[in-house]
Amino acid sequence: MNTTADLKLKPGLTSSAESRVYVRLAPSTGWASLKLDDLWEYRELLLLMAWRDVQVRYKQTAFGAAWAIIQPLLTMLVFSLFFGRLAKMPSDGIPYPLFSYAALVPWTLFANTVNQATLSVQGNAPLIKKVYFPRLIIPIATMLTGLVDFLVAFGVLLAMMLFYGIVPSWNVLWLPAFLLLALATTLGVGLWLGALNAQFLDMRFVVPFLIQFWLFATPIAYPSSLLQEPWRTVYGINPMVGVVEGFRWALLNTDTAPGPIVAASAVVATLLLVSGAFYYRRMERSFADVF
Repeated sequence: MNTTADLKLKPGLTSSAESRVYVRLAPSTGWASLKLDDLWEYRELLLLMAWRDVQVRYKQTAFGAAWAIIQPLLTMLVFSLFFGRLAKMPSDGIPYPLFSYAALVPWTLFANTVNQATLSVQGNAPLIKKVYFPRLIIPIATMLTGLVDFLVAFGVLLAMMLFYGIVPSWNVLWLPAFLLLALATTLGVGLWLGALNAQFLDMRFVVPFLIQFWLFATPIAYPSSLLQEPWRTVYGINPMVGVVEGFRWALLNTDTAPGPIVAASAVVATLLLVSGAFYYRRMERSFADVF
């Protein structure tokens, strides 16, 4: 029997052994590149995973997507009773229910998405073990799911503004920038906590306490105008401060323009997002081994 080496090939032809291409798959080492072009290549998978998360979240629930409204609405009622009516908390000249709800809409996007992103790697472990796809898709899909809830709750906010007779000024043109700041902060924190939870599984017990502390460290139930400069600008190190104050200024025409606060928040949010993305990429090589 002739072997491959014994076969005589016609000019211009090669054997299958000679034309075969071998690809060796190996985990990356050190700080891996983000490979953002892969996210565009797998954009259909990203949208599919986001839609799956929306369906799973409200599957077999009594109120369905109404939970996107119920959660911030009930929190607003509690804050209005204890902080607005009993504690007489100032609200920058805005009716307190609207004042607090305008802050709770972006805050709920942040809080719910961070909670879900922390558990996202663990929840997608079977998929991670079977096929290759950019792992950054997982927390991004979670953020898109939270964005759907945000749009539902934002509709209620617009209805409340109509009820109180508040019409946005030209400041509303800045609203997409503040939403982008909220998404950058949310994704940055979600990337950090999602990767940390894959390394330390008890992070899922820490996150609820972190979110609760962060809630009261953000001017939701009270205005940041209670602080004097330069401490008000320093307060912007918490990136959700810039988000909340930006939403109020853009939608409710408050007099406290949040320029320096937003600048500080934007710097911190950018650092969180970039560092979180690189840390997530560094840790993703161990995702399949942990779960």
